[in-house]
Amino acid sequence: MDRHIEAPLKKEDIESLHSGDYVYISGTIYVARDAAHKRMDELLDKGETLPIELADNIIYYMGPSPAREGRPIGSAGPTTASRMDKYAPKLLDLGLKGMIGKGKRSKEVLDAIVRNGCVYFAAVGGAGAILSKAITSSEVVAYEDLGTEAIRKLEVRDFPCIVIVDKDGNNLYETAIAQYRSED
Repeated sequence: MDRHIEAPLKKEDIESLHSGDYVYISGTIYVARDAAHKRMDELLDKGETLPIELADNIIYYMGPSPAREGRPIGSAGPTTASRMDKYAPKLLDLGLKGMIGKGKRSKEVLDAIVRNGCVYFAAVGGAGAILSKAITSSEVVAYEDLGTEAIRKLEVRDFPCIVIVDKDGNNLYETAIAQYRSED
């Protein structure tokens, strides 16, 4: 089912999403990868405040290429989400409601998704140039010294994703395999 939702996420939207849904996100999302997650984790360990608000927000695991003339961002494809798995449960427990990446997640992340009523989306790997067309603005908001791994605030319009894991823990990577095998 195709869905259009706004970010930051609303509880009603999260509750209505199901694994396998095609989703188009509009609104504000944040970008953070490995190095930014490590710094945020270090801040939390020191009891300090994060540079972005997590409540109801989405983090997209992506490191953009340089913007072409007249564009807010370059190619913007997803990175492998499992690289953030050691940090994600803590961020979900603090109010993060959505993640966009590619690939499977650890049991700890899946448990945190269910515990907190969150969602994991996938964007199509290898389609960064196409995905960048849904990004209307990009602004570095923290850790500028990290270059492409800085935290960015993006404004997106109809950013295409697929719900991989919904708030109930239904996981498309598992159900699709089971469905495929049953069709033999």
